[in-house]
Amino acid sequence: MGLNARAAPGVEQGAEPAVVSACHLADAVSPAAWSTGAAEDALDAIDVLATVLSGFSPEIAEALAAVAVATTAARRHLELPTETDPASDVAGGSAVPVPRTGQQTGPGAPRFRPIRRGLGPGYRGIDTGP
Repeated sequence: MGLNARAAPGVEQGAEPAVVSACHLADAVSPAAWSTGAAEDALDAIDVLATVLSGFSPEIAEALAAVAVATTAARRHLELPTETDPASDVAGGSAVPVPRTGQQTGPGAPRFRPIRRGLGPGYRGIDTGP
């Protein structure tokens, strides 16, 4: 599948800050610097981006299915809730969009994480200075 020369409105404006933020995060952290919330947020971002990119074609969805396996394994190693853990359900949350027509479903298909409501466990408030 070929890509368009121009992205739809808002796509490039959303994709560029995502990679810039990921690079800043990579430069700023060490293994000891992570909190539970930060690790969950980073793994969620990886899952969401892989899921969106999986919509291109069944071949890309198959290639990116390994991402879901890897992030689930990372969650287990970090002792974070996984999709199969009842504790991972978000109260009042809903699933992120159902697969579009033509998008792969069933075993090996990208999974959809619940939408987190609120600011999350890593939120520390806004610093207003002295």
